[in-house]
This record gives sequence, structure tokens and C-alpha cells, in this order.
Amino acid sequence: MTNTTEPRVVVIGGGTGMPVLLRGLKYFPIHLSAIVTVADDGGSSGRLRKEMEIPAPGDIRNVVAALSEAEPMLLDLFQHRFKNGNGLSGHSMGNLLLAAMASMTGDFYHGIKEISRVLNVKGSIYPIANHSMNLHAEMDDGTVVTGESTIPQQNKRIKRVYLSPLPVKPLPEAIEAIKAADLIVIAPGSLYTSILPNIIIPEIGQALRETKAKVTYVCNVMTQEGETSGYTAADHVQALFDHIGEDCIHSIIVHNVPIAKRVRKVYAEENAEPVVYDIDRIKNMGLKVVEEDIIDQSQSMLRHDTTKLAQLIYSML
Repeated sequence: MTNTTEPRVVVIGGGTGMPVLLRGLKYFPIHLSAIVTVADDGGSSGRLRKEMEIPAPGDIRNVVAALSEAEPMLLDLFQHRFKNGNGLSGHSMGNLLLAAMASMTGDFYHGIKEISRVLNVKGSIYPIANHSMNLHAEMDDGTVVTGESTIPQQNKRIKRVYLSPLPVKPLPEAIEAIKAADLIVIAPGSLYTSILPNIIIPEIGQALRETKAKVTYVCNVMTQEGETSGYTAADHVQALFDHIGEDCIHSIIVHNVPIAKRVRKVYAEENAEPVVYDIDRIKNMGLKVVEEDIIDQSQSMLRHDTTKLAQLIYSML
């Protein structure tokens, strides 16, 4: 049983940034909950979503792996992706297991709970909703694009994102976790396709406004082509404000050490550049700025440092 006196930390997000943060946080004496996007429509996730009419399992799978304390071989099996096989090629074992468990239990969320039990997951994992949903983006030029995987490919400036079919019914347990939290962390990740799909659901935004918890946003270190090209840190915050209002976020965590030239060169090939931290503008928006070295310098690609970031989050409690 979890110690009920432990502080409650809720992490919201999806994509590659969220598991990095969770992998470090699971070792701290906290009651940890992860609220994960299910709007993915590409690859194995997208295929299972269409064929089995379930929420996209891919981001959930990565969060399960990050929070699991199972044997490494079992986790390798869970994350294994088939390279060939008629119908199997491209599918990941974990996605198939999640789909199978959803079918067995009759419910995606209960399937996740069973997989979490089997793989000895630390904390609770909540899909943002228990049903499939589509992400749409309205661009600055007025065009509308559908599909999480398609939106960045347009390479247009995004005005807003929204979900269908309406109403999107958020998982009640996710809302309860937000309301009961002591600290809420919006994880780093693709701004419009991993983070916003969670918090644009009206009931989630309402819960963020009503919670007693402080809400902090871990800002991305690099811009992302097709989503945030040219965005400063304050532009990231403004996008969040535009979608959910100005009274939901209290602080922002930014990396404060210059990015090495060799790394910048690699990212420049993907038309990505370091996010400019316009601290004064952020402070004028009413946010506290937490500056720290939170990057793992040993990696060839820029990744948040699991341990540094988790320690920083824990210190904020």
C-alpha cells in the first residue's frame, strides 16, 4: 500500500519527454500519477486504434515501461517492435499487449491497470480519456489539418488545436488526481501534439484551475519544426495560455546552460534551434522562472537528465 502521507505528484504529457521525467521520479517517496495523451494516430498505435477502436496505446506503453520495476528482459520484450511478419511488422509487443488486455477487460483503462500490476508499475497511469479521439489543428492561414502525425508535416504556424468527437469525456480518475495533487508537472514534449491534447479538454482545464497544487511547466530545450519553429519560452507559455487560460500555470522550468555547437549543428539539420529563454517576458506573464542545468550532457541527442530533473521536481515540493 502507498503511504497516504506521501506528497502527490501528477505528471501530464506524452511523447518522448514524459518517460524521461517519470523514470527518475519513481525512485522518490511520492505518490506518483501520470496522465497520458491518447491522440496518437501514427504507426502501430494508429493501426490498433483504427482496427480495435481503442485509444492510442503508444504513449501509454512508454510510460508503463518508464514506471515499471520489472526485470530488464521483460521490459525489453514489452518494448520489442516486430520488423517483419505479415500484419505484425511495425507493431510493438507492448501495444499488442495493451490492446489484448483492453479486449479482455472490456475497457482500455482497466487493461492499463492490469498491465501495470503485471509489470510492477510504480504509481498510477491514467489515459486522458477512455475512448479514441482525433486531434485537429487550425493553422494561421485558416486551413484545418486532422491527425496528430499529420499536423507537424504541414510546416505551417499553428493557431490552435482541438479535439473530436465532442464531448471528449476525460477519465474521472485523472480529474480526481489533478484535484488531489500537491504538485502538477506539465512534461516536456511536442507542444501542440503531446501536451495540449491533454489540457484542452474543458474539465481538465477546470481541474487545473481548481486544484490546490502548484502547476509547473518543463519547457522544451529545442524548437520543433512544424510545431514551434521560432518559438521562445514565452511563446510556449502563451500557447498554453491561449488554450486553457492564464490562471493555470504558476512556474516554468528552463535549462540555463548553453547548448554545445556540435549538438546545435545536428539539430540545425532538422531546422531546430535552442529555445530562447526570454525571462523578463515570462516574469511579466506572472510566472516564476526556475533555471537549472537539466540536460544529460552524455547523450549525443539532447535529452533531459532523468536524475537532475526528478531531483529538481522533488525539491519543489
